[in-house]
Amino acid sequence: MGKVGITETILRDAHQSLIATRMKTEEMLPMIEQLDDIGYHSLEAWGGATFDACIRFLNEDPWERLRKIKAKAKKTPLQMLLRGQNLLGYKHYADDVVEYFVQKAVANGMDIIRIFDALNDPRNMETAIKACIKEGGHAQGCISYTTSPVHNLEMFAKDAKRLEDMGAHSICIKDMAGLLKPYDAYNLIKAIKETIKVPVQLHTHYTSGVASMTYLKAIEAGVDVVDTALSPMAGGTSQPATEPLVASLQGTERDTGLDLVKLSELAAYMRPLKDKWLESGLLNPKMLGVDANALIYQVPGGMLSNLVSQLQQSNAMDKYEAVLEEVPRVRKDFGYPPLVTPSSQIVGTQAVFNVLMGERYKMVPKESKGVVKGEYGTPPAPISDEIKKKILGDEEAITCRPADLIAPELDKTREEIKDLITQDEDVLTYALLPQVAKKFFEMRKNGTLTAPEEPKPAAKAAPAAESNGEEENEEELAAVISAAVAAQAEPGTQYAVRGFRQVVSPWVLSGRLNR
Repeated sequence: MGKVGITETILRDAHQSLIATRMKTEEMLPMIEQLDDIGYHSLEAWGGATFDACIRFLNEDPWERLRKIKAKAKKTPLQMLLRGQNLLGYKHYADDVVEYFVQKAVANGMDIIRIFDALNDPRNMETAIKACIKEGGHAQGCISYTTSPVHNLEMFAKDAKRLEDMGAHSICIKDMAGLLKPYDAYNLIKAIKETIKVPVQLHTHYTSGVASMTYLKAIEAGVDVVDTALSPMAGGTSQPATEPLVASLQGTERDTGLDLVKLSELAAYMRPLKDKWLESGLLNPKMLGVDANALIYQVPGGMLSNLVSQLQQSNAMDKYEAVLEEVPRVRKDFGYPPLVTPSSQIVGTQAVFNVLMGERYKMVPKESKGVVKGEYGTPPAPISDEIKKKILGDEEAITCRPADLIAPELDKTREEIKDLITQDEDVLTYALLPQVAKKFFEMRKNGTLTAPEEPKPAAKAAPAAESNGEEENEEELAAVISAAVAAQAEPGTQYAVRGFRQVVSPWVLSGRLNR
């Protein structure tokens, strides 16, 4: 089978998962040449929430970060995470925006683009995959792993085959919640490897405590590449540690070939940074622990913590078990979507509303309605006519690819921001995060763009797994729920909810709640 490739996540997912994506470019650059010299399969250095956090909190241009990293990483491919038609934002964008974004990502130094969709709907990944291939990048099709009565080896293998047929150069299994157990991983990798010919990569989180064992069984089954993080930023809601896995495989047929001494030197560079983040409170020690509840309830750890916070702030902790029981029922009603942004937020919030209102679907956020209507794509299982009728009424569901309903946006977006553009990529930054980007561009133009202050001791702890660093505001969420319950959800009332603390990234829910 040959050696196992290692994708190092220290530059993206590790700090995204543990410190809300607050690692600065200046903290990364001194270690890039050493990372480049290790012999990794790739360095995950961009995408996910780094784009948002750069301009929202660090006053950095994410495109400039990419260029600076690429200038120092001359041998090792750079890798990023892309949310399919959502790119690095929180909604579907028009095809012209997706294509231009991929073009510019590759032009600025990106080599491998990992493309996923929250519902595993391949239609939401196809434009990005084709654009990546056109630009000469490595298109990695991604499957979001989950468990349900409808998810099985046959379904995952079929999903992998569809992505391979689209032209994906490799396939990644993305276990964003740490739910994939060792023997399940063995069977999953075997089934997929028997179905497709392209390489298979596995990504997981240590949240539930099984990830290192899962990797070993996946390696036995023939997985080609796994994602790890250097030990100072590994474990907990991050990835398994790089060094122990490298040591465990030494002398075997799957030996990674990586040098433990060089890895130790890199870990030594990271330890003072970790200490600084711990002292300031940016790194919460709880993020480094194990949450086995993810295995019991099959609900991601970050989602559980959010549900607890919502209920505490609403003085409704006595409803905790009822909400946990309601989550799988809502998920079933919605077609068993994988619990990843934005579906985890939608399912979790709907479960809270159902329990606190004492009646299922008495209150339906527009995002729940969007899932049932098909605005996010086709879920893994059909949604019943009963649920469609209850939530949509007489409205017809969408059956086409959601992005087919979005008119080209690029020219209009460029016109809106023309006075603030200093580089071609600015139009994409604005398209993804208009309000935050405009503020960033204005500060840049006025010369007031300065580095943020260092976090002070006893700062607020970082969000849970794979948060993108957007300010948490669970009190506001709880207040909205309490107000809605007290008002008995009068039709037409506007509610704005921000700061969900969930698995992949905070997500803005803002809209109309209807009976």
